[in-house]
This record gives sequence, C-alpha cells and structure tokens, in this order.
Amino acid sequence: MSQGTGVGTTDFDVAIVGCGPVGAVLAALLGQRGRRVVVVERHAAPYDLPRAVHFDHEVGRILQGLGIGAELRAISEPGSEYEWRNGSGQTLLRFGGRPVGPCGWPDSSMFWQPALERLVESAAAEQPTVEIRRGTSVRSLDDHGDGVTLQLEPTGGGAAETVDARFVVGCDGANSTVRDLVGIPVTDLGFFYDWLIVDLELHEERTFDPINVQICEPSRPTTMVSGGPGRRRWEFMRLPHETAAELDDVDRAWALLEPWDVRPGNATLERHAVYRFQARWAEGWRAGNVLIAGAAAHLMPPFAGQGMCAGIRDAANLAWKLDLVLADAAPADLLDAYEVERADNVKAVIDLSMALGQVICITDPDEAAARDEAMALGAAAGAQPQPGLPGLAGGIARLDDPAGGTLLPQGRVDLGTGAMLLDDAVGTGWRLVTTDADLAAQLPGHERDWFASLGGAVVTIDERSDVDGTYAAWAQHHGVTTGLQRPDFHLFGTAAGADGAAGLLSALRSALAAPADHLAPTPDPGGTP
Repeated sequence: MSQGTGVGTTDFDVAIVGCGPVGAVLAALLGQRGRRVVVVERHAAPYDLPRAVHFDHEVGRILQGLGIGAELRAISEPGSEYEWRNGSGQTLLRFGGRPVGPCGWPDSSMFWQPALERLVESAAAEQPTVEIRRGTSVRSLDDHGDGVTLQLEPTGGGAAETVDARFVVGCDGANSTVRDLVGIPVTDLGFFYDWLIVDLELHEERTFDPINVQICEPSRPTTMVSGGPGRRRWEFMRLPHETAAELDDVDRAWALLEPWDVRPGNATLERHAVYRFQARWAEGWRAGNVLIAGAAAHLMPPFAGQGMCAGIRDAANLAWKLDLVLADAAPADLLDAYEVERADNVKAVIDLSMALGQVICITDPDEAAARDEAMALGAAAGAQPQPGLPGLAGGIARLDDPAGGTLLPQGRVDLGTGAMLLDDAVGTGWRLVTTDADLAAQLPGHERDWFASLGGAVVTIDERSDVDGTYAAWAQHHGVTTGLQRPDFHLFGTAAGADGAAGLLSALRSALAAPADHLAPTPDPGGTP
C-alpha cells in the first residue's frame, strides 16, 4: 500500500526502512529537497497506541520545519516542571522548563504519539517524490558499491519485489532488520529494569501540579507524566518478587492507579504493557551505502524523555548530508560526519538517562533513605534548569569558534508580513543570519553564488525586525554580527563583518569538499559510546 502521489519507479535516491517518527521525518526532509524516497514499513497501518510522550525545544523546531508547527502545538502541552519526590512527598529534585526555549518552543512538550505520527507521516506523504509502502518487509539487501538493491515482500505473503536505491537508512527500531543484515554489532550497556506502562484518556479535565512527577518510593518506584492534552501515563517498576506476567494485568493496573483516584468510571485505559528499559549502542552507524538511525543505532531508558528526540535529531543531521552527496556537492565520506556529530550528543543523553534511572530504581529502603537525605539538600535551592545537551564535538563546524557547533536560537522576527518565528518567515536550510544591514551587498559574488547553489540565503535581522531582541542579544553575547546556520540549526561558525562572513563561506566550501579532514575519531563503543 502506498500513500502520496508516488514516483512511479523502483529507482530511488534513498530507501528508508521504518515509518515511525524517525523514518517519516527523514522522508519528509528529503522530500522537501526533491529527493526520490521510498519508505518501507512492515506494518499495514500506523501504530495506534502511544509510546514516546515528550519532545524538547530543538525537536519542536525540527518538526516545525516540516510545516506542521501549528498542528503540533494543538496536540501537545508544555511540560513546565519535572519533579522528583520520595514516598512521603518530599521533593528531591525539580527541573523547571521554560515556556519558550532557545528554539522557539517550550523546553519540554508532552504529546500523544499516534497524533504526532499522523502529522509527520502526512508531511512525508504530501511530498510528490516520496512513496510510502506499508505492509512490506525487507527480505535482503545487497550493497554493490554504486547503490543498494533491496528485496521486498508483502508482510502478509505474496510475490517479492526488487528496489534499487543509492542509499538505505534503517529507521526500523531496536530490533533493526537493516542493522542485522549489514552485520553491525550492538553493545549492551548493562541497564535492565522492567516497568508496567499504563496510558489513559481521562473523562474529565484534571489539573496535575507539577505536570510530571517521579516518585522515588522503594516499595514501588512510580512515574506520572502527561500523555498529551487529556491523557496521562503512569509507569510502575516491577519489584524483585514479581514476574512480568503478574504485573502485566489489567486488574493489577487499575489497582495500582487507585491511589490517584483513577478508575474505570473516570478514565479509559488505552494500553497496559510491561517494557524492559535498557541501554544499547550500535558499534557503527554506517556500513557503505547503508546507514542506521534512531533506536536502530541507540536505545536508552525513558527517564530523560529523549529516545524519540535523539532519533529525530539523527534524521535532521543525516538529511542534509544525504542531499549534498546526492547532488554531488560533497563526497560520500561526508556521511561519516553523521555519527561523529551525533555521538557525543547521544552519549550525553544515554548517560543522563541511566543516571536518572539509577536514582529512581532503588528498592532497598536504607539505600533510598541515604539518597533522599543527599538529594533533599540540593532540592532546597529550588528548581534547576533542565540539563542541556552538548553541541557538536567534531564534523562540519568550526570548533575553534566558541559558538561553532551550537544551536542558533529561533526568535520572532517581522520581515514585513507580521511577527512570526524565524523559520516560518525565511524557511529552513543553509542560512547566513546577520544583524549587519550591509553584509549581503558586501559579500563577494562568487561566494554568494556558491552559497545560493546549496539553497543558502542571507537573512538580515535589524533592530526593527528583531521582535523580541533575540538576535541582537545573541550577537552581543558572542561579540559577532553573523552566524552561518546549517539546515539542522547548528552553527558552522560565526563572524564579525563582511570579510569574516566571506571567510565562513570559504571555510564551509573547503569542509564540504574534504570532509574527512574535519572528522574527529568516533568514540569507543566498548563502554558508553
């Protein structure tokens, strides 16, 4: 089954295996660039139950770039605070979330995944060069150097089909077929806990303050978070004396919910299932013309709410690299920068997720009491900002520039059509964002023309158009006038003055022509990545 107009051919630029959020985002981003994409998904219909419930400000911006920003806000709600308490209600840790983060979205947003998946898949299917084939599995793949041949078969049985693509990306989850077919090994980081996940739709509006809570009670570690507007999720850890089968029971789920006045009369139980929280890392994200992304490349516990977020960041990072290689604007080894650039960010997320899990998953009363005493002292200082994630530590960025590899903020601008977020006003892609009104006219013509060939544009934001002063404050903080933003919103580098900006473009041209000269060693996956 296909969606969208299709391309009427079996010759594709990119074949994506898996149509979850990561695969669909990658397909939509490539489709926006006119790339011929086929998405192969073994399930005949989108999964209709929630899994992820959280995205952060950077992922909100990535999704906004698909043209679904307004709809995304309608199906999500800000996760303003994330509080950790012990069983007696004492606060151990509190993270405060800003209503507007650096990328123009709340630091945390809570959502219902089936609604998000419908939005993202529709954004992909609307691209005329994207074809989505559901109910189709990958039987084999052959990387023959110039491309990859996939053998596909209907999930329900039927004749096999051959599809050729220049590149294949496995976005097919933790049990990735693509990863296994190309023989990429996986390192287990030794984190195992079973939890009962219970998702509910509430019959009446209720206020939960704070909206997200971890209850660090050794007799039953418990999580309570938003599942999107009108929905809630509870998670209950399996105790040592219980089996997963005993816990994964509808009556047991309702019994555990009773202390919160949640029962069949005031809520509809959408799902109950026991999941094993674990942390794993693939030892390599590229094998020739085959790459992996999302849970196929990395798996983490949910305590930082970053599993889906990390995969969507993968897609945003990989999309522009594949586009440049397919356009012959960069050699294929640009794709080696993908793992280099994403590795430290994912490492930080996995480490944070495991550290938070090790705090909450304590079932020994004495150990829990010692934890509570130590953490309560810190909680007395009030809410902490949510942990930030590192920028790029290698790859296509000027890392000798203090702002190189960091995110350029997204503020509101008015460029003559009313106040709106920057990306809604000027689109996404390569952007030379400047507070210098004379810069565009002073750039050398050959550099400006080359930048335009990448789809790049110069965006001038003066005092009048900088609605909230976002860019004036950013420029003053860094002592610059200009930032060269990549399509994934990370900065290649910054400059002050036209000569510096021209130097940025020249340096970018050199980096794209010889990316191998800009790659840092991939972290050793033997422990954490």
